[in-house]
Amino acid sequence: MNDLQGKRYKNVVSLLLGSLLVVFLLAISLGRYSMNPLDVIKSIEDTIRGVVPRDSSMHDVLFIIRLPRIIASILVGAALSLSGAVYQGIFKNPIVSPDLLGVSSGATVGAALAILLGAGMIMIQVSAFIMGMFAVLISTTITKILRNNTNMALVLAGIITGGFMSSILGLLKYIADPETQLAEIVFWQMGSFASINRIQLVAISPFFIVCIAILLALSWRINILSFGEEEAKTLGMNITFYRAITIICASFLTASAVSISGTIGWIGLVIPHLGRLLIGSNNSKLFPVTLLSGGLFMLIIDTLARAATSVEIPISILTGLIGAPFYAWLLWKQRMAGII
Repeated sequence: MNDLQGKRYKNVVSLLLGSLLVVFLLAISLGRYSMNPLDVIKSIEDTIRGVVPRDSSMHDVLFIIRLPRIIASILVGAALSLSGAVYQGIFKNPIVSPDLLGVSSGATVGAALAILLGAGMIMIQVSAFIMGMFAVLISTTITKILRNNTNMALVLAGIITGGFMSSILGLLKYIADPETQLAEIVFWQMGSFASINRIQLVAISPFFIVCIAILLALSWRINILSFGEEEAKTLGMNITFYRAITIICASFLTASAVSISGTIGWIGLVIPHLGRLLIGSNNSKLFPVTLLSGGLFMLIIDTLARAATSVEIPISILTGLIGAPFYAWLLWKQRMAGII
């Protein structure tokens, strides 16, 4: 049985990696300035070898505009999916999403504040990240004030924080200039990778890499946490420490993702379910599959958003239109498979 599961895991990972490579090539070739995939491969080879590009306009489109956006979409999809899987494992709740502790609400408030102050894109992203983490701090502080560190208390604290941040956002939207600032806040809320550049990508990538590496390394401990607090204590595990580390890393991933892409729904809820359907509930295998699936799904969505029509479609519109029916189908498949 273990050999069959191991073989299935390798096949799923290989399929996802191959699909990601194919979609990556299609994504970097498609757009308003479409290119032949063979020419794209040749241009990438020339760049790696240090050869002067024959077509400078193609080179600029590939490496200045599209490549940072494609990498960002893969990272954000992977980060949100992994965060969702982590939260669902820790809180033993399959309908938990990455914004459980108010991260997305706080980040949106931070972005709205920066927009009202007339800040540039970089400051909007920085403000979104800071306020997203501040929302998590509020949620954890509430549990300390209540002297209740259970999962249920943390979930309730997140609901309180999210509601409070949503009210602040409503106030900011009310006082925003309806012709300029309000439209920018609403567009940011719907999610987009259009403003990503190499500098922003390099600045935010370490947060993604470090947090993803930590969560992957702790995947087997999250398995133990998912058994329940009593079982974890029986096995001698420091519940408070490891739960804090995983929640902090998952929140950092979510805040980092939202700060560069805006609010994107459904990814962190849907993709972990797809991973469980493909490979089961063992987090040691689920997390890598979820990472690859999330990156692939987000890359497909972003490619559709910018290439399907002459006007770019906000990401959250597509994730909702595709994610909701897909989630319903996944729930039905999981029910048929006896997973839920």
